[in-house]
Amino acid sequence: MGQKLKIVTIGGGSSYTPELLEGFLKRYHELPVTELWLVDVEEGQEKLDIIHALCQRMIEKAGVPMQVHKTLDRRAALQGADFVTTQLRVGQLKAREKDERIPLSHGYLGQETNGAGGLFKGLRTIPVILDIVKDVQEICPNAWIINFTNPAGMVTEAINRHTNFKHFIGVCNIPIGMKMFITDVLQLTPQDELNIDLFGLNHLVFIREVLVNGKSRFDELLEGIASGTLSTNSVKNITDLPFNEGLIRSLRLIPCSYLLYYFKPKEMLAIEMGEYYKGGTRSQVVQKVEQQLFELYKNPDLNVKPKELELRGGAYYSDAACEVINAIHNNKHTEHYVNIPHNGHIDNIPSNWSIEITCTLGHDGAQPTPRITHFDEQVLGLIYTIKGFEVATSQAAISGDFNNVQLALNLSPLIHSDNDAELLAREMLLAHEQWLPNFATTIKDLKVSKEK
Repeated sequence: MGQKLKIVTIGGGSSYTPELLEGFLKRYHELPVTELWLVDVEEGQEKLDIIHALCQRMIEKAGVPMQVHKTLDRRAALQGADFVTTQLRVGQLKAREKDERIPLSHGYLGQETNGAGGLFKGLRTIPVILDIVKDVQEICPNAWIINFTNPAGMVTEAINRHTNFKHFIGVCNIPIGMKMFITDVLQLTPQDELNIDLFGLNHLVFIREVLVNGKSRFDELLEGIASGTLSTNSVKNITDLPFNEGLIRSLRLIPCSYLLYYFKPKEMLAIEMGEYYKGGTRSQVVQKVEQQLFELYKNPDLNVKPKELELRGGAYYSDAACEVINAIHNNKHTEHYVNIPHNGHIDNIPSNWSIEITCTLGHDGAQPTPRITHFDEQVLGLIYTIKGFEVATSQAAISGDFNNVQLALNLSPLIHSDNDAELLAREMLLAHEQWLPNFATTIKDLKVSKEK
């Protein structure tokens, strides 16, 4: 890659960008980024300008020879890129609000990566990421795309199934949060070597082994979680409910907090419905936080990432994204938790699935750990169900077909009626029309049938 190291961040006007830059600055001694390009769309111009100015101040304070650029021209930015990070939100937070509120108005969970909300975020996002992949293949084919855009599992599945691009890795902060939790609970020091065997799908992962300096510490963690004295929830947007003791003991696995949507759907829906009837959803909370953050970012005296960014969620984002880039660039062969096609590494699932799993990362990308070659049978049924939902979503996003949307909704265990699936499909397609160009013909037909 030479002395130049150019990174392009698509969705550069995101409130997360200062944390990403902080991660690069913290690692500059081994990851000397010479150019950081922030790319956004016209609707995000104001935020991009604010973020760019803050980034310049942060770089000046750090005293490193890094140049930061801003542009709305993605193709121009990609020239000569070594890494491309994607952190975009199609339709911005107003679209997320619809993802949450419309399902809740019909008595269904409204969440941005699960159920109907997750499906429609996928429908808006997948075509855009596919276009980015096409540009990268044409302009900088040797670059790696590190995707942080949700729903990361669906996006990775779509790229794996519908392109031949192999330099694509999906990253999520949930496993990093679980790792930090384990580090704190076990009171580990930087000198301790921690290995975590994590497997499943994005936002549907389980930990089945924890090794500290080669010795298992799993049982003491499992006991703490089962007894309720420990909580693994590091996610701002998920209510912290304890998993049932019998469930944890029978699984003998540590589930991520998103598993609450499948093991406690009644309780989680009740909480979400309560917030909905009080007039609030998570997206509305986030919009207020975003507004406050950008007011802070405008301050010409601010030259560090503000503490308030932690309220936004996405904790440990920079560690997840920057360490993946660092491992690939420097061929570190260190362990990370990423979304990739497993290519037959796991012996009891289809070989063409994309999964989230502990991997070793180096110049050649991500290789699943040899410690995990088999998914635990007791959770295999749930994993198959959610993977069916992901595959159907990726197909629907590309086809623009109404029946494919209905199929995906019906495959989600969070949708309990085929009639409601049709109702949600119709209402949400119409609500998101602006951001679903692939569905132009379908939406036109829906409008005609609605007028009859």
